[in-house]
Amino acid sequence: MLPKQDPGEGALSRWNDPGKLLAAALPVLVLLAGLACKKVVQLDLNNAPSQIVIEGEVINRNEPCTVKISRTVNFSADNIFPPVTGATVQVTDSVTGVTTALIESAPGTYTTRSYSGIPGHIYNLRVVAEGKEYRASSTMPVPVPMDSITFSRNTDFNNKQSINAIVNFQDPPGLGNYYQFTEYSNGRLIPNVFVFEDRLSDGRYIQQPLFNDSSYLQRGDTMLLKMYCIDKPVFDYFNTLIPVTGNNSFQSATPANPISNISNGALGYFSAHTISQERVRVY
Repeated sequence: MLPKQDPGEGALSRWNDPGKLLAAALPVLVLLAGLACKKVVQLDLNNAPSQIVIEGEVINRNEPCTVKISRTVNFSADNIFPPVTGATVQVTDSVTGVTTALIESAPGTYTTRSYSGIPGHIYNLRVVAEGKEYRASSTMPVPVPMDSITFSRNTDFNNKQSINAIVNFQDPPGLGNYYQFTEYSNGRLIPNVFVFEDRLSDGRYIQQPLFNDSSYLQRGDTMLLKMYCIDKPVFDYFNTLIPVTGNNSFQSATPANPISNISNGALGYFSAHTISQERVRVY
């Protein structure tokens, strides 16, 4: 059963359990190489120190900018992540020089009333929490519109059929375009990550299957697909998160924390991105 999610524009709803996901990134085994032997060392994940997690996003629509701050928990603990309260959170547009303070609207959740990002501008995040300062920057790319959504139907060796969504769009000329896709089926978030870069398809018309959604889509479902244009650091974060969460076919042999673009050892990400979306009936 899929977790209930709000299919609204709040992109932070994509991840409910960042602490659990990042705790899963800690390696279970470490191989220590010696001159003549290798020793396997068991790590006690339940004693891993708690780390701060920051998730923040600025979008190109006149909606609240939101930053969530929490702490990781032990791997075997319940999915309840302690919010970090009383933090100072600011977002600065480096082009206009305007700094906007975010207010704590709920424990660990900091928001503005409305905030519309501008493509091409660099946004800087500053967080002071529990006596430490954390910083991050993200450049909002030029938006690339989604053209359409189609579907492919496949039959495996057991005669079982599956459906995959295919997102269609024109990649603009020039390398360095990065995309992230989020899907909702009947209003419920499909809890998988799918990112794409144009390194091998620059300037082409893209027809990209989203291979991680076939176990969730059924004919007649209502699907909402959101396409985010993201910058490279955010692409690197989600691209390294995929092996940790195990929702792709290529498992990492040595899991590690995703590459964060936030300073001072914080986990998580800060993203300034654009959004294009379509709602269709699965056929």
